[in-house]
Amino acid sequence: MKKIRAAVVGYGNIGKYALQALEVSPDFEVAGVVRRQGNKDCPVELAGVPVVDNISKLRDVDVAILATPTRKVEEYALECLALGINTVDSFDIHTLIPSLRQTLGDAARKAGRVSIISAGWDPGSDSIVRALLEAIAPKGLTYTNFGPGMSMGHSVCVRSKEGVRDALSMTIPTGEGVHRRMVYVELEEGATLEAVTAAIKADPYFASDETHVMAVPSVDALRDMGHGVNLTRKGVSGTTQNQRFRFSMSINNPALTGQVLVCAARAAIRQQPGAYTMIEIPVIDLLPGSREDWLKLV
Repeated sequence: MKKIRAAVVGYGNIGKYALQALEVSPDFEVAGVVRRQGNKDCPVELAGVPVVDNISKLRDVDVAILATPTRKVEEYALECLALGINTVDSFDIHTLIPSLRQTLGDAARKAGRVSIISAGWDPGSDSIVRALLEAIAPKGLTYTNFGPGMSMGHSVCVRSKEGVRDALSMTIPTGEGVHRRMVYVELEEGATLEAVTAAIKADPYFASDETHVMAVPSVDALRDMGHGVNLTRKGVSGTTQNQRFRFSMSINNPALTGQVLVCAARAAIRQQPGAYTMIEIPVIDLLPGSREDWLKLV
């Protein structure tokens, strides 16, 4: 069987783990890595991997795994789709997913390609779990409690603010789907905590949550990639009440995101042109091998 040639666009935390997941997946071949600085000062683990500064410089790419900041996803996805390359991403601003799906869906259909969006663990694999529980207990309530753990998207957002040298955003669950954001920042010389705090709290990433911002001498001394989720649904199946379901996990955040992106890259090859979220994709398409092999295990 011909292997899927995948490129990793962006080589931060998620990109590194996505590359690791590709390298141990028997149905994938690494087409290359795209970094802003190209092949200058490459990490030792990229020896033997084609490294370029633009995906157009790689050959025969079937799918691009966009390990980029959320707010750069649309730009990179549109570029890849225009080149005839399928895309997957881990866009994580929940309220903007429908508009991104529309934009990338139009571009994907025009190019005859597929774009799978928001393919992380939340949104992403957790979304599949929530959808399943909604189906088997249609009437009820679902609570998703994250953490405690580092939010990569929120941390990247804070680091983009003027006056911030480095940042860590921790998600602290307070119960029933409500969260507190604890943000630790290293300030640039001359920056004030008051101005940085105001900019953070005004951003859509933080506007709906209780947020506390603290200046620290070293963010690196606090950084821990661990995260997790506890998802609970209490609902009704038919007319029978008090059906209770719980899903929980404790994870390395970028490692799981990278693995989900690779699963979604596999599924992208199997869909009709257009844009999809993970709840729109048959779960079996996330798995390697043939459907017939997996159906033997049902």
